[in-house]
Amino acid sequence: MRPCSRLLAMATDAGTSRPFRPAPMALLPPIPLYRRLLRSHRKNLDVEQRILGDKYVKAEFRAHRDIDNPVQIIGFLTEWQFYAQALEGDSWKDAKMDRTKIDKMSDQQIGQMYELMQAIRKQELEDGDPEWKPQQ
Repeated sequence: MRPCSRLLAMATDAGTSRPFRPAPMALLPPIPLYRRLLRSHRKNLDVEQRILGDKYVKAEFRAHRDIDNPVQIIGFLTEWQFYAQALEGDSWKDAKMDRTKIDKMSDQQIGQMYELMQAIRKQELEDGDPEWKPQQ
């Protein structure tokens, strides 16, 4: 029997107890990903959200410019690519952050998330959002 190259190229988990995992997505290089994020902000966010988002993306990419650890680079690019995909698909609205991601964050990252939350709430207060309630 002659093997078919198409069948040899297919990945299967036959005979194992693990569920089939899809092929990993290809990571975009930093500059095209950066451009994609800014383009997504321009297309999918209103002006206030876009300004805040653009500032945050620019600051994060600048802060990680000199990282040499490949694990950190892959993690950074992966998470930003997931964000871009979510933003382009509108699945980000009313979404909550996964608890496991929060548990993996450093104190500095938690502080950044808190500052972001405060900036969003301040903007909502300035806009007179009736649903916004200050935290005590």
